[in-house]
Amino acid sequence: MSQNMVSSSDVQQGLQLSFYCHQRARHNGSLVFEWLLEYARHLGIGGGSAFRATAGYGRHGVLHQEQFFDLADDLPVKIEFLLREEQAQILLDAVKAAGVEVLYVRAPVSFGLLGKH
Repeated sequence: MSQNMVSSSDVQQGLQLSFYCHQRARHNGSLVFEWLLEYARHLGIGGGSAFRATAGYGRHGVLHQEQFFDLADDLPVKIEFLLREEQAQILLDAVKAAGVEVLYVRAPVSFGLLGKH
């Protein structure tokens, strides 16, 4: 195999689990995106990230966007995890049991780690 090719043994099958909320959304006094990241870490999930949008709207149709002089303070946030199926189900069950109001997407993905590890 050429050095430029990735071995199929380096690729894992799993899920991309993404949650969407507003930047100011709260659950039990914590920001939802911070709560999700902390709770996932507490469950032993290896990593997650939060990404703030520059503009977006949700089910209520209200457009939130970043302006040059007037930065919106309630922009959409995407919280994303790459997980095995069982990890995704544990996290979803925990979020549901906690009563967090959040939209989620589950999508099958292939992922791997390149470089020295």
